[in-house]
Amino acid sequence: MLHDHIDLRVSHIEKTRALYDALLPALGYTRINADETHVYYHLPGEDVDFFGINADDNHRPNGTRIAFAASSREQVDELAALAKAAGARSYEPPHLCLEYTEKYYAAFFEDADGNKLEICCRN
Repeated sequence: MLHDHIDLRVSHIEKTRALYDALLPALGYTRINADETHVYYHLPGEDVDFFGINADDNHRPNGTRIAFAASSREQVDELAALAKAAGARSYEPPHLCLEYTEKYYAAFFEDADGNKLEICCRN
């Protein structure tokens, strides 16, 4: 596991949740705990490893970007299409990012609150 938890702030849970409800289960987060101020997506059998979105009325997006690793370019394509269908904004379709490396393949987008996200594959 590459992370213990991610605690992302959003100004509107309802506005941003559709994207995460579609994308995170496709990435293996199978259990969801939620109320009006937070949503925690858990990995199978784990209580600690989670991706959380938490309401913060004062949140303003910045240049921070969360990149999800895909196992293949095909998975980047599938997950990017899923994100787009779920309302991803500022959507950049999957493409080779030669400015990073010759094999870096990624899609870039934002949630409804403006938080920057990416799905990438390095092979």
